[in-house]
Amino acid sequence: MNWKNIQVSDDNTHFIFDGKPIFAKTFIEVLKFHSPGLAPVKDSSGAYHIDISGNEIYLNRYSRTFGFYCNRASVIDNNLWFHINEKGAKVYSASYLWTGNYQENICTVRNADNQYFHIDINGNRFYANNYVFAGDYKDGIACVKSQDGLYRHIDNKGKFINNKSFIDLGVFHKNFATAKDKNGWFHIDKKGNEVYKNRYLTIEPFYNGFALVTTFESDKIIIDEKGHKNLTV
Repeated sequence: MNWKNIQVSDDNTHFIFDGKPIFAKTFIEVLKFHSPGLAPVKDSSGAYHIDISGNEIYLNRYSRTFGFYCNRASVIDNNLWFHINEKGAKVYSASYLWTGNYQENICTVRNADNQYFHIDINGNRFYANNYVFAGDYKDGIACVKSQDGLYRHIDNKGKFINNKSFIDLGVFHKNFATAKDKNGWFHIDKKGNEVYKNRYLTIEPFYNGFALVTTFESDKIIIDEKGHKNLTV
């Protein structure tokens, strides 16, 4: 049985394979299986993880458990958040007010002062700055909100990738990111430069060379990577 083919039931209480329930057991809550084939579940004893045979992989119980990413899973114990490995052992000594999921072996966390930063796969922070918000890494770049209220991009060493800052910001997708200044939303390149002059009420990332945007008149149009209007939708 391949864990990738195991599905969660519509009521989120059990697992289905080949259209049939498996394990002959229901739970209070289940989340889907993630690599290497482990799933978060919760029953009357608490929250934990199981393998594809339905067996618990450790004895500990938590308030809540989440899926494994990069062989790490976020768990909550008495309102404290941290990560465990596949053996159920806590990966590092610290605990947080919130932890994200590891992406590219890096994870965003929020400390007791409600400040965000990133930690590596062993729980070590790799830059000194604290942020109002820090997002997930994608292709080695993450969005952060600085204390001045503006968003910037940082690399996987914690360094700003350019000297530009924005009112709001998205991650890079196919070499372009969404950004917002005082005039509205637009797209930027990795140097932080606008790729066209127009501004919009809302925009989406480019999808195979084109993006859906909404004008300030609430018209929806498709633009290309140079900002040229392609059609109205």
